[in-house]
Amino acid sequence: MQEELIKKLPFSMPAEQSLLGSVLIDPASLNEVADLIGANDFYISEHKQIYLAMHELFLLNSEIDVVTLIDMLVTKGIYDKSGGEDYIRTLTEAVPDALNIKDYARIVKEKSVLRQLIAACNEISESAYSEQEAVTDILDHAENLIFNIAQGRDTKNFRHIREVLGDVYNHLHELNTNKEATQGTQTGFSALDRVLAGMGKSDLVLVGARPGMGKTSFALNIATNVAKQTKKAVCIFSLEMSAEQLVNRVLSSEALVNSYTLRTGELKPDDWENLARAAGELAGCDILIDDTSGMTVTAMKAKLRRVKNLGLVVIDYLGLMSGDKHTDNRVQEVSEISRSLKIMAKELMVPVICCAQLSRGPESRQGNKPMLSDLRDSGAIEQDADTVIFLYRSEYYKTEEAVNQDSSIAEIIIAKNRHGSTGTVNMGWNGQFTKFVTIATEQESGG
Repeated sequence: MQEELIKKLPFSMPAEQSLLGSVLIDPASLNEVADLIGANDFYISEHKQIYLAMHELFLLNSEIDVVTLIDMLVTKGIYDKSGGEDYIRTLTEAVPDALNIKDYARIVKEKSVLRQLIAACNEISESAYSEQEAVTDILDHAENLIFNIAQGRDTKNFRHIREVLGDVYNHLHELNTNKEATQGTQTGFSALDRVLAGMGKSDLVLVGARPGMGKTSFALNIATNVAKQTKKAVCIFSLEMSAEQLVNRVLSSEALVNSYTLRTGELKPDDWENLARAAGELAGCDILIDDTSGMTVTAMKAKLRRVKNLGLVVIDYLGLMSGDKHTDNRVQEVSEISRSLKIMAKELMVPVICCAQLSRGPESRQGNKPMLSDLRDSGAIEQDADTVIFLYRSEYYKTEEAVNQDSSIAEIIIAKNRHGSTGTVNMGWNGQFTKFVTIATEQESGG
């Protein structure tokens, strides 16, 4: 008896029937549960097909009743012409009205989550017993399975296109009524956002530059802007600088206090006031800093999965990261890291900004401007990244062009943009405050 109890998967027949019956009684109630329940949350296969048919009728703007539902199910080959009608009619008799449809949906969802947990635990057990993978890989996979269930994402089953179409329609409606929703996560630099159309969920954004060009400052400026605007958590992995050094940079940018003055401590009364103001604003932001050296992507994911309301991840920088699989071939290791970063962005559904140092290629070329081929160690970085941004300041090279050009101008070169156009955006660079700013009369060149 005990063994039978263990093997019986949790589900609630009355809740599943009552939910479907509620939709038949009041088709408009489908709107209340469409974002809570998917077809795969039903345990009974027949109920999955009925729910999918309801979705299809809803998308076609057809009436959802016993007659139209039976016709749809017969057309799909779920029922033959003589069968099914009696069962569909019993669903309408399962509940008196649709007032409690959300309660029925909650029960169906909870049972579904329990079944997903059981399946995940079985998969984890099989992986551990087999001993065919590295322990770190098994742990990462186990965490990912549980994390996806906790986030309401069932990774075990296919989703029918009819169900996905409903989500797409809802998203299109949101875009139509809320223009801001068309943008991804904004960088806070209007000129740059116009070209990028924001950073999309699951985007891997690479910021490449030669040492000293300002890539860390650029990434920190974006991180601070996102934390202020979205009120979401922004996680920064600083593999090069300590947390204190990083916060000094951020304070300098936000308080507009000379970074050298901050290091020496020779602060004037006005500086203290500006620092107090900036510190107050930053303290209200949900910015989390990890300055552990030689981090792996697996270790990052383990920490990020525990962060609530995550909005952005910043990594400074790629060259100091370690691969999970240690190898003497750095090119192969970096390829594995960049691929893992893209997968992490997709799993967490947030933009990931990763800084990267460029090779000496720009210094041996006329004009010194960086190109995609300058990405160090691996061409896989260019392939995996959704967006590649290069920073270029002519003053860095002390060239004739730099003499004739304003030293406060920085070129933000969008070399790859999976979601839109490429091009160059001119921005202001204030070195003493390690701060990038939008220029009111910036000129943009498309590509």
